[in-house]
Amino acid sequence: MTAPSLFPGVPRPPHPTRSLATVFSRVTNVLIGVCCTVFLIGPASGFNRMYGMGDALLQAQTAYFERWGVIPVDLWSGSAAALATPLSALFVHGSWLHLLGNMLFLYVFGGMTEARMGRLSFAAFYIATGYLALLGYAAAHATSAQTLVGASGSISGVLGAFLYLFPKARVTSLFPFLFFLPLRFPAWIVLLFWFGLQWQAARHDPGGPGVAYLAHVVGFALGFLYAWVRYGRDSVEANRGNAPATEGESQP
Repeated sequence: MTAPSLFPGVPRPPHPTRSLATVFSRVTNVLIGVCCTVFLIGPASGFNRMYGMGDALLQAQTAYFERWGVIPVDLWSGSAAALATPLSALFVHGSWLHLLGNMLFLYVFGGMTEARMGRLSFAAFYIATGYLALLGYAAAHATSAQTLVGASGSISGVLGAFLYLFPKARVTSLFPFLFFLPLRFPAWIVLLFWFGLQWQAARHDPGGPGVAYLAHVVGFALGFLYAWVRYGRDSVEANRGNAPATEGESQP
C-alpha cells in the first residue's frame, strides 16, 4: 500500500524569480532531493539494473518495500527495527506518479511553511508529523500485513499547518472535472475541500492495497493542531490585513 498525495487539482509552483541561494538552502529542497535520490537508486524507479528485470525486479521491489516500509502487524511486535520503519517509509515511494505527486505539493506548500517555522523546527515537524501519521494508520489497521510507504503523512501535515498559517494565500489549481481550467482559490477553500475528500475516503477504507487515506487525515490534523498551538493568535494577527497574494502575482 502506498500513500500518494491525492489532491483536487494541481497547484502552481512558487515564483521562479527567487534567488538561487534562498531556494537551495531550504530544508524543503533537501527533503525533495533525498526522496528523489532514494527513489532513483531503489528498485521502483527501474533505473538501477542491479535489481534485475521482469520477475526478479518485481520480487526486489516487494522485498524492498517490506524492508523499509511500515507493516502494521509487525509494527506492534516490539521489534526495534519495525519501530524505525515509519521513519524510513517517509523517504520511500512506490512509483513515479507517487513520488512526483508528493514532491510537487511539498515544493509548493513546504517553502512558505518552512519560512514561517524556521528550518530546524520545520525539519523536526516534518519528520514527527509523518511518523505519527503512519503510526496512527498502523494503529487503526493493526492486523494488516500490507506495506505502507510514502511521504504523504508528512506532506499532509505541511498542508494542515499551511491552512492555519496562510489561510488567505491564493492557490492556483487545475481541476480535471473542469477541463483543467486554471482557477485561483483561497488556501482555506482548497485545503478544506481536500481534507473533506480524504476524510470521506478514510471512512470507507478497508485497509487493503491502495491509498492510506487515514494517514492523510491524521497528518493534516496534526499539522493544523501543531500550528494552532505553536503560533496561536500570533499567526492570526500576522495574517490579518494581508493581501490574498503571498508572492506577488505568481503565488502558489
